[in-house]
Amino acid sequence: MDDERSELRWGVEQRLEFIEFRLFWEGHVNRSDLMDQFGVSVNQASTDLKRYIGFAPDNMVYDKSARTYVCGPAFKPRFLEPDASRYLAQLQSVADGILDREDSWIAELTPFASTPTPVRGVNPVTLQSVVGAIRRSESIEVKYQSLSSPEPRWRWIAPHAIGFDGFRWHTRAFCLTDEAFKDFLLSRILEIRGSRDSEVPAEDDRDWNTEVTLEVGPHPELSETQAKIIALDYEMSGGKAKIKVRRALLYYVLRRLGLDTDLGARKPEDQQIVLLNREVIHEDHG
Repeated sequence: MDDERSELRWGVEQRLEFIEFRLFWEGHVNRSDLMDQFGVSVNQASTDLKRYIGFAPDNMVYDKSARTYVCGPAFKPRFLEPDASRYLAQLQSVADGILDREDSWIAELTPFASTPTPVRGVNPVTLQSVVGAIRRSESIEVKYQSLSSPEPRWRWIAPHAIGFDGFRWHTRAFCLTDEAFKDFLLSRILEIRGSRDSEVPAEDDRDWNTEVTLEVGPHPELSETQAKIIALDYEMSGGKAKIKVRRALLYYVLRRLGLDTDLGARKPEDQQIVLLNREVIHEDHG
């Protein structure tokens, strides 16, 4: 089998990788997916699907009602090692305009917001379960390790989006235990053992759906020359720059930019910028 695979042409193997990518991350694949992504004919797409079944017969089954191939319960990757970093980087690249939407292998883009920096440490199976729950509007039972508890606890959460704080990946979810929308670090979800329909609409998460505009300017104790340099760094106009952020991510942005401490906590040269409209932090948004 491996000898047969080694003789595949690059284009054929890429399409087989695409089939596997869609099965793992989206849960289904059909001929039109291959035709749209690679510009192949109906016959070629059918041949590719049959060839994939030849390599991995247990990885997909045909769903007659949905008229598509779906991921089999005994799925095991043959052409791609599931890589959460690759999936998330592709999601971020499309959101940031680095990668054209049609060049992405992701069929349905998950709701997404981030401050761009690469990160590792997310289990791809965990991410797969969370993304699936978001797409199907389901809640999932997760074993979660928080800093406030010495032992991990099982809880039901209803995820509706994925967020990035500049260092780590979260899922934004309604916690049925605490009855509130919260951030859950994907790396701290240790296990997932169940799912059920969720009746909590994403629209109810006001912090996620509300944008805050931060206005930052050069530290007032910088020299005139230093202030001009900082203004250039941040593309400031009229002595300030505006940064839009979802209120749910506000804490992380303030911490990342060093705006979460008192003005005198750091040297002006180290702090560089200050928050000009600090009142937005305390605005009533309930």
